[in-house]
This record gives sequence, structure tokens and C-alpha cells, in this order.
Amino acid sequence: MSYLISVNQLKNRLQNPEYHTVIVDVRFQLDDPEAGRNLYAKDHLPGAVYMDLDKELSGKKEKHGGNHPLPDTKRLAAKLGQIGIDNQTTVIIYDQSNDMFAARMWWLLYYLGHENVYVLDGGYEQWVIDGNKVTDEAPQPETKTYHPAIRTGEKADIDEVKEKLEDQSAHLIDSRSKNRYLGKVEPMYRKAGHIPGAKNYFWKEVLADNGAWKNPEELKSHFGHLKQDEEIIVSCGSGVSACPNILALKLAGFENVKLYPGSFSDWISYDENKVETKEE
Repeated sequence: MSYLISVNQLKNRLQNPEYHTVIVDVRFQLDDPEAGRNLYAKDHLPGAVYMDLDKELSGKKEKHGGNHPLPDTKRLAAKLGQIGIDNQTTVIIYDQSNDMFAARMWWLLYYLGHENVYVLDGGYEQWVIDGNKVTDEAPQPETKTYHPAIRTGEKADIDEVKEKLEDQSAHLIDSRSKNRYLGKVEPMYRKAGHIPGAKNYFWKEVLADNGAWKNPEELKSHFGHLKQDEEIIVSCGSGVSACPNILALKLAGFENVKLYPGSFSDWISYDENKVETKEE
């Protein structure tokens, strides 16, 4: 199954009024939390609504749980209804290009049990490159009711991660850049390195040289050292850049894949947890 949609496919959907489609703009910058909303206000795809990583696609930060904990399910469902999404809606999510924030919202909807949710390949940038119009007009969506149907087994907490690393019953992936994984640089957290036992698969490597998503065969090759019948837990810094890797693994045919939402930021919130700085 594909979870991606091309610009042309989206244009064809929008030309058919029988399709109930909602487009969501999730552009965001970690170092400037208002940047994405400002970009949306300037212009966006026609009909698109905006959702904010910090305010709507994440929950409240606590001592533990990581920098972008999962949002409360009821609050997220209510917000989806407010922007015109019900369980039958086809949802198209886009970022500035192929960034990590669209995949984060894709994962949240997948986790909620949504059937028809896609990431726009190339995002806003590709839409504009292909000569399509943008607008600064904000839509007035009709309020719907959204009923979550949670897919169990899609996330792992820190206790499960520790247990499965200990008995080697799952593979743990770290989706951050190689230098952050090795602890050579750390722009965000008080400790540098990675969770002991994690192997590095930088999330940007699921994209081709031209910036588009790699096809399923290329992704199978990319994840060739992993076996499809074994469990894979995917982490990053705070549960955001892990999501492109989860999407890519699903595209490559892997089914037993979980997100560790708290990721490294949750792991280091416990002083007793060790970190590693060598390749594994």
C-alpha cells in the first residue's frame, strides 16, 4: 500500500467534487516555532488548513516523555473534527518539501486508525514548481465528528524499549544524523550520543538525490540489513524524524514497526540511563 500521493494525483482528486478531501499544511521549524504558521498565512495550497507541531501534533511536556510527546487522543480527535475531518475523509498532508513534520501527522492519523491518509510527495515546493496556484485565503471547514479507532502495537514506551533491547527481541533504530548519533554534535539536548544498542538510519536517506521519496524497491534495499519478520522500534530525538523512517519501512513492506515517541529526549531524562557514542 502506498501512503504517498503525487502533485498530479492530488490535482485530479480536487477536480472531482465527489471526493471528500482535506489538505493539511504542517510546515514548521524547530528553531522558530512560528515560522510555519507565518508561511501558511502568507500562502498555501488552496483549501489547506494548518496544524502546528507544538500546539496540536504534540502534547504537554513533562519531566519524562520527551520533547514532543504524543497529543491527547481526545483533543486531537476534536481538532480533526474542527478542521473538517471525519473517519471517511481522505487526508493529504504536506510540508515545505519532503520534511519530517508531514510524516509525523501521517503517523498520528495512522495510529488513530485512519484509513485514507497520504503525504504529498515534494510538498509545497513541488506544488509550486509544477506551476500550481497558492492562496492566502483561509478556508471555513464544516465541522465533523472524528472517532478514533486506535491501532494497538504501534508505539513503545521506555520500559518496552529497555526490555526488548535486553532480550534482543527487537531492533532499535535511531533516525537522527550520523554526527548526532555518534555524539559529535548535539544542538538540542544536554547529553550527546544514542541509546545503547540503537543502529543509525538517518531519516533523510529514505529520499532520492532529487529529494523525492525512494520507491519501495529502493527502500527495501536501504533497510536490507533488517528482516521483515522481526520487530523494529524507531526512535530519533523526540519522536518526529522517526516518522519518515516508519513511513518508509511501511512502504518497503515492513509491518512490525513501532514508534518510541519519547526517543532520545525521553531516554536522557532518566539520569541512570547510559548513552553510547560508538557505531553499533
